Amino acid sequence: MPSEYKIGMLWVDGPLSFLEQLCMVSFLDAQQDVRLYVYGDVTNIPDGVEVQDARDILPDEDFVIHTRTGSPAPHSDKFRYRMLAQQPDLIWADTDAYCLKPFQPVDGHFYGWITGTEIANGVMKLPPDSQTLKDLIEYTEDPYAIPPWLPERHQNELIEARNAGNAKHVGEMPWGVWGPSALTWLLERNGEAHHAMQPHVLYPIPYKNRRAMARPGANAQKFIQPDTVSIHFYGRRMRPFLQQRFDGIAPADCMIGQLAEKHGIDPAAAPV
Repeated sequence: MPSEYKIGMLWVDGPLSFLEQLCMVSFLDAQQDVRLYVYGDVTNIPDGVEVQDARDILPDEDFVIHTRTGSPAPHSDKFRYRMLAQQPDLIWADTDAYCLKPFQPVDGHFYGWITGTEIANGVMKLPPDSQTLKDLIEYTEDPYAIPPWLPERHQNELIEARNAGNAKHVGEMPWGVWGPSALTWLLERNGEAHHAMQPHVLYPIPYKNRRAMARPGANAQKFIQPDTVSIHFYGRRMRPFLQQRFDGIAPADCMIGQLAEKHGIDPAAAPV
């Protein structure tokens, strides 16, 4: 039965690899529509994926890049919060989130713990009237604001820099400052953290075990439980691992390779 919710994703520019194709097709095969927002020329998009200009959600005049890594992660964080507020029928999913079962929010909430202390924003849905969603949008409006969820040591360093007339931009702050740490802090402050699902529901394979998904013969399936609905591939680390170890192509006898075969995706046609 098709879900009443669509999946919203973002890919800034350039071709999709088989990994992103696999994730998108996994939702389509679960009868959940996918809308891919793009800023540039994106190719290799699977048939059936709806494509829309990301500028409809967030203009790119002030595109935010994490300086040390060159990653657009801060902009992606800012984008997803505004997407959720503007498009209440969408659930955000990273392009490295694989669907086992259709995503169905409960009371408008859909997100989960990734560790014992952190709620991830790789898959998320908040109702439009969520105070946490409103706060996330407000906090990410000012790239020079000092986030209160940062460790005190980092806050003090940023305060000192600001007082010296050298306020730090979010792109110069610690990795993920607008991401899971912000979401977790705000959900807990606003009394919404109880909606978060246990790690095995959305992030069953721990980050430390991520390579098991790409290693031939490794038993990554052991982490999957009956109520698991998604698998996170940790693309920021998985992509270079696949490039360095397997020429960008998932081995046929690893979890990712087996899932690609299941959904009719040819890794060799679009290597990482």
